[in-house]
Amino acid sequence: MKKVKTVYDHIRENNIKTAILVAMFPISFVALIFLFCWIIMPAQDAFNTMLQVAVPTFVVCLVWMVISWAFGDSMMLSGAGARQIHDDTPENKKIFRAVENVALAAGLPTPRVYIIEDNGLNAFATGRSPNDASVALTRGIINKLNDLELQGVIAHEMSHIGNRDIRLDMLLITGVGVTVFAADTMSRMIIYGDHHTSSDDNGKNNGAAVLIMVWLAFTVFNFIVSPILQLAVSRKREFAADACGAQITRNPGALADALRKISDASTVKTLEKSKSMAIACIAEPRKAFMGDLFSTHPDINERIKRLESM
Repeated sequence: MKKVKTVYDHIRENNIKTAILVAMFPISFVALIFLFCWIIMPAQDAFNTMLQVAVPTFVVCLVWMVISWAFGDSMMLSGAGARQIHDDTPENKKIFRAVENVALAAGLPTPRVYIIEDNGLNAFATGRSPNDASVALTRGIINKLNDLELQGVIAHEMSHIGNRDIRLDMLLITGVGVTVFAADTMSRMIIYGDHHTSSDDNGKNNGAAVLIMVWLAFTVFNFIVSPILQLAVSRKREFAADACGAQITRNPGALADALRKISDASTVKTLEKSKSMAIACIAEPRKAFMGDLFSTHPDINERIKRLESM
């Protein structure tokens, strides 16, 4: 008899897959630098060049992550046009009570609550830690979901907070931002070098060739490898948050019903131009290019199917 997967099975499987995918970022980055340099130099020299490039890149990533850690959540909320609310009106008290109940069930501190004045159905969580977290809900998702469905959505977002997914998103977004900036800097150096390199100067020619190969490695990483890995990580974390949300509310069917409604109207105007924000939302807030192929989220029908099987 085939074993029925529990919520805990889904959570464990997705966490293992996420760890593997995250490890692929630095592995693929250093591998690309080594392989491209190996084309024009011996393996030992290629390895040394890889170290000379990778170490300072990782240091810059770390510094930029510290800056993002301090200001990233406020930038996300401001960019989404989110407005903080307090339990000073009957409507706000209802929303606060739902968030408090889910937070209590999840064993987490109650986050700050923000509203995005948009009729689209979407939500996201942000913050440096569970003690400094925020949940943002669109006006549409509040008005169009019933109480149990809204609790399912809030539980999904609380799962992202509890699982430290916001920290993971920040790590990925920041790291890729640094490598994109580095590639742009190298492209300018290549253009500048073309005007100041004599054809008979072997040292300069070799240096320019190495720079070009490193730039190519960065470019392949930024525009091919990294986007694929980002999409894969984001999709695995959405599955994990669905499973954890179902565990918190003990009602996977309510979240499945909420996702059905969200799938019909998840677009949010203030989030349409922000790729990094799309990763944080419960559903793709933009019209995905080429349908689900480049979507930051897994197919919503598959998510519903998994929830209904729990």
